[in-house]
Amino acid sequence: MSDSGRLTAGGRREARERAVHLLYEADAKSSRVSSVLAAQAIPPDDYAVTLATGVDAERVALDELVAARSVDWPIERMPALDLTVLRVGAYELLHQPDVPTEVVLSEATDLAGRYGTDDSSRFVNGVLAAIARDVRGHRRDPGS
Repeated sequence: MSDSGRLTAGGRREARERAVHLLYEADAKSSRVSSVLAAQAIPPDDYAVTLATGVDAERVALDELVAARSVDWPIERMPALDLTVLRVGAYELLHQPDVPTEVVLSEATDLAGRYGTDDSSRFVNGVLAAIARDVRGHRRDPGS
């Protein structure tokens, strides 16, 4: 496969994880994502770059979207990794219509569970489900 459209062996799942790492690194260094990308010894695949640069460019709008749906949790109080996962998930819901809503929610919940606090999975799932209802018109079955 040529460089355009290049995906890692793990596909979008690994691309999402890499995007979260890139965005977290940029935040930790108070740097732009473009600088973090330029410093990578192994370039990330195209989908990771799309997510990371898209989230970086849309950060203010994504934060407003998340803040409006995170009851009792202002952005400033959220754990950094939870917020990063929420931004990536919200970006996908808004700008990647080919990715099913259930996949976005499942992948974000998984990432939050692996890298966040004990309550991160439930929190991320709830906020992204509310965003999905508003931006995609999807309702999740309460049993799922």
